[in-house]
Amino acid sequence: MPQGCPGPPVRNKVSIELRRDGTAGSGHCMSSWGAPGRPPPLSQQDCEGLIVRSATKVTAEVLAAAQRLQVVGRAGTGVDNVDVEAATRKGILVMNTPAGNSLSAAELTCGMILCLARQIPQAAASMKEGKWDRKKYMGMELNGKTLGVLGLGRIGREVATRMQAFGMKTIGYDPIIAPEDSAAAALNHGYGACGHGVVGGTGAASTHPACAAGLLNDSTFAKCRRGVQVVNCARGGIVDEGALLRALCSGQCGGAALDVFTQEPPKDRELVNHPNVICCPHLGASTREAQSRCGKEIAMQIVDMATGKGLTGTVNGQDLSKAFAPQNKPWVALAKALGSVLQTTAKQVHGNVQVCTLGTSLQEAGSYLSPAVVSGMLAGGTQKEVTLVNALLLAQEAGLKVCGDQPTQTLGPDGGAGLLQVALQGTPHRAAGTVQGSTPVLRELNGATFKQPVPLSGSMLIYRAKASEPSALPALAGLLGKVGVQLQSYHSSSAVAGEQWSIAGLSAPLPDLNELELRVTEVLQLQL
Repeated sequence: MPQGCPGPPVRNKVSIELRRDGTAGSGHCMSSWGAPGRPPPLSQQDCEGLIVRSATKVTAEVLAAAQRLQVVGRAGTGVDNVDVEAATRKGILVMNTPAGNSLSAAELTCGMILCLARQIPQAAASMKEGKWDRKKYMGMELNGKTLGVLGLGRIGREVATRMQAFGMKTIGYDPIIAPEDSAAAALNHGYGACGHGVVGGTGAASTHPACAAGLLNDSTFAKCRRGVQVVNCARGGIVDEGALLRALCSGQCGGAALDVFTQEPPKDRELVNHPNVICCPHLGASTREAQSRCGKEIAMQIVDMATGKGLTGTVNGQDLSKAFAPQNKPWVALAKALGSVLQTTAKQVHGNVQVCTLGTSLQEAGSYLSPAVVSGMLAGGTQKEVTLVNALLLAQEAGLKVCGDQPTQTLGPDGGAGLLQVALQGTPHRAAGTVQGSTPVLRELNGATFKQPVPLSGSMLIYRAKASEPSALPALAGLLGKVGVQLQSYHSSSAVAGEQWSIAGLSAPLPDLNELELRVTEVLQLQL
């Protein structure tokens, strides 16, 4: 292991450095600590990546203690054990592996349906008590019965496919799945708010929505065929447990199989102890295959993110996946740089900022370039560390509103790669740039166009002076000679209202601008 990595008993160590620029190196650790709800040990507080399963609680306290943490990976689907809001505020990316345990959860659901139909757990328990109750445990065939599937994601579709093999008629409901997609999986699409049309008249209902608290409640059960059976292997709270208990006691619900609960483990045992309820302690992903698959997938997702190959499985940054694509990184760097230029020239970070993209290559880039512009505007201010994850949230708190708009100009013959424009509404402050090769460059500042695009990197001196006043450049050269700073590049703009902008690339920032301020209208320094 690299020097500085904590020793045993830490699990799942990965020797990889997750740098802010998205590159990877060695010498740092990504680990998983197993003290649920407790801050990480001091030896692990410098970790940049954290992988957990369901038992470890990643609370706001844990996130605050891990000062260098950049990404939390959940080896599984649910992120109930991660304070996603606190992570977002800190700019920490949260990832999961939604597909890793789909098959295991689907198979458990199918097993639950079979157990409900034939009362297998009750019969097994009776046998262990020395009984032989053949008549008591009369079951039913699944062939010809109707299965309503609420939520047609990966797991819901897998359940439907498997239960069709038993001869069940499957109907499904999902508010974001088109009926034609349901038909492709041999599912008749249900109707009605909250899937009432799906449940009504079915022999069994299986729930697999991503999030729908109280989906099955007193009103829903009243619309069901008497004796309907319910399976919930998705999330606790989807089935109103009080309503389910009332339906069981009245006979409206003939049986329930539950792998998840509103509170885990459940303290109120009345529902668990009901004779027509089958329970498991949240075993949906508890197979060797699923655990191995999820562990490998989350590790590879984080490695891909760190090495710039891509971003998948994000919980709090779904729109940022394209920002991690290698071909888009220069545009993200350009957006951050333009945001810094806008903040430096405007000297404010409140109001409405417009982010406009022009060019076919940037048609869908606004979703990740807008946070990048904001991060550039907020960087170096009183805000905490700003990333693409928390930029829009911090912008809102700082009184900065981001909006998209149609570009105000067309691309010239040299702008085929695209153009990014940012502007502070109600002010003359705006900037526009593009990417040449892999280098972000500035093309326009406050209406003045530069004769040659300005590379946006390093230490930059920006000043505005009268076009008829030639003494600013000699004064700058003399000042640089005095302090031993090298002039690495120099660009000037066209004149606007008798003034022009000049940008000098320097080897280091100037310690004092007083001498230059006497010869120009304004002068600014920027470090990119």
